[in-house]
Formats: sequence, structure tokens, C-alpha cells
Amino acid sequence: MKNNSSFGNESGLGSDWDYDDLPECTENLCSFFRITTLIPVTIVLLVVMVVGVIGNTITILIIRRYKEMKTTTNFYLSSMAVSDMIILLCLPFDLYRLWKSMPWIFGGFLCRFHHFISEGCTYSTILHITALSIERYLAICFPLKSKVLITKTRVKCVIMFLWIVALLSAGPFYFLVGIAQVYNITNAWECRYTFHAVQSGLVNVMMWVTTAYFFIPMFCLTILYGFIGKTLRRSQNSIRSRNTAQREKSHRQTMRILAVVVVAFIICWLPFHIGRIIFANTERYEILKFSQYFNVVAIQLFYLSASINPILYNLISKKYRSAAYKLLRPSMPKEKTYNAIKTDTGDKTEISACIHNEYVTPM
Repeated sequence: MKNNSSFGNESGLGSDWDYDDLPECTENLCSFFRITTLIPVTIVLLVVMVVGVIGNTITILIIRRYKEMKTTTNFYLSSMAVSDMIILLCLPFDLYRLWKSMPWIFGGFLCRFHHFISEGCTYSTILHITALSIERYLAICFPLKSKVLITKTRVKCVIMFLWIVALLSAGPFYFLVGIAQVYNITNAWECRYTFHAVQSGLVNVMMWVTTAYFFIPMFCLTILYGFIGKTLRRSQNSIRSRNTAQREKSHRQTMRILAVVVVAFIICWLPFHIGRIIFANTERYEILKFSQYFNVVAIQLFYLSASINPILYNLISKKYRSAAYKLLRPSMPKEKTYNAIKTDTGDKTEISACIHNEYVTPM
């Protein structure tokens, strides 16, 4: 849930508010932040947006194009990439409001739709991470049952269900925001929560819904990863066949990726939620002013979370790197490796060339 006023509490001005602190708006700038703050923040956000859109597009294409990458785990990652890319495409609206909080020039529909789709995608990302963690828990702790329960068709149905739940949960935001004139100032029209939404308490209700969407899944993930870690440690100390060892190695690789994604997600989103809670629960001018600068940092981390996953995949997963290389360099000749093959007599060796493709297992 984004903070919808550029400065000040949505429920009204606090007793310590000073009208002299309202921004002096020009044709190109209407912000409470100094230009020395706006320029570096803008550069960071634009870089994050470009890197994120390119990276998430590559992730989607890799999983869509190569049959070997179409695993149940990667289906979740691909859907998360779609969600993250939509979030990044909403970034220009927040960047505009950072520079020019008023007037809002994009109309009422884009004001409402921007908040609705951005919130829906954040919910979707959280639900995907949770569902993927549950799938890994079943695959590692109950491998026999998981082979029956977890199929590609069922995972696709689960992903569709997650999107429906996320968008329905975010639906109220479409009706809670709109174009409103700020403090009867001429040409001071902002995209913000409506008067009815604030006075009725619906804004506070949705704030707690959003908070629950973050903290409850994080609590569940902590428990799930505890069980998964316990199972992996126990299996490491037991006698295993070669196939079992390879399967566990694959599980560990997948869990390593997922764990890093979850940790990055928490680091990037926790300041955002802390800042929003501070902003919504105080009317003291000094705290409101602090929360606005805190939120400038938090929003950069928020958008970073939508762009960092492809980078993490590339750093951790050799299979992802190989698939990305093949996608970006399709004209490169396939690498040849030479394998030594012993003859029946055992005293001679023939050398045969074979094509080597390395990305045949999931990320």
C-alpha cells in the first residue's frame, strides 16, 4: 500500500502542521524534497526499472522457450517475473509524484488502476513465494506424495488461483483512491485516498490487510524452512544411493535460490512496511517529515525487490546462466566436448565428439 499524500497524514493535518511547509510549486517541480535528493533517487529508480524489465523479460523467455526449463518450480518463478515486471512498469507514476505531487495529470482511471494493479502484484508476489515454499516443503519432506500431488497442470491452476486471490484482495484499492483537491488550494489536485475512504476507516482496514499479507507469510515461511532444513540435515547423515544424493543436491540448489529470494524480499520490503505504519499512525509534523525521507529510501528498496530476482538467479544458478547465454547468443556454435570411450579390449581409447548442453535441469 503506497503512501498517497506527498506530505501529511491522510486523516487530516496534525496539530503541529505548518502551512508554510507546503511545497512551492513551479511548472516543472512540486515536491517537498530538494533537487539534490530527487536527482540521485530518480537515477537509481530508472536504473532499477531498466535492469528489472530486461531481467524479468529474459526470465520469462527462458522458461517459456526451453522445454528443459519448464519445471513446476520455474513456473512459479516465471509468474513472479510477470508480477515484478508489472510493478516496475508502475514506477513512472510514483516517480512523477515524487517530482510533482500535484496536479495529477493522468486522470481518475489511471490513478485508481495504478494503485489497484500495483497492490495486486505485490500480493501476488508474496503468494507465489509462499506457494513455492510449500511445494518445496512437500517435495523434500514428503517426496513420494509430492510426485502425485505436484504436477505441471496443477501448478498452473494454483498460479491462476493465486492471481485471482491477489487481485480480489487488492480490489478495494480501486475504490479507495481518486482525484481530490488538497486543502482548497487552486490547481492542487492529487491522486490520493478519498475523503470517504479516510473517514470511514477503510484505509486503516486495508493497511492492516496489507501488513498481514507481509508478516503472516513470512511467519509461515520461517516454520517451513525450519522443517526443510531439519529434513535436509537428517538425510545428509544417512546412507544414500547415488540417485538419492543427486536428487538432494538438486533440492539444495533450489532451496538455496529460494532462500536468497526470500531474504532479499524481506530486506527490501520490511522498511517499506515500517515506513507506512509510521506514516499512517502519527500526526506529529516532525515524525511525518522523517517518515517521508524514510519512505524515499524504502520505495527504492521496494522497486529493487522487483528487479533483483533475475540477478540472483544468474549469480546462483549455473543452469539459468547457460539458458540465458543461449537465449542471448542463439547464433553461437554449440560447444563440443570430447569423451574417451574404452574399447572392449580395454587397452585402446577412441575419442568421440559430442554436443554438450548444460542447462537441462531446473534452476
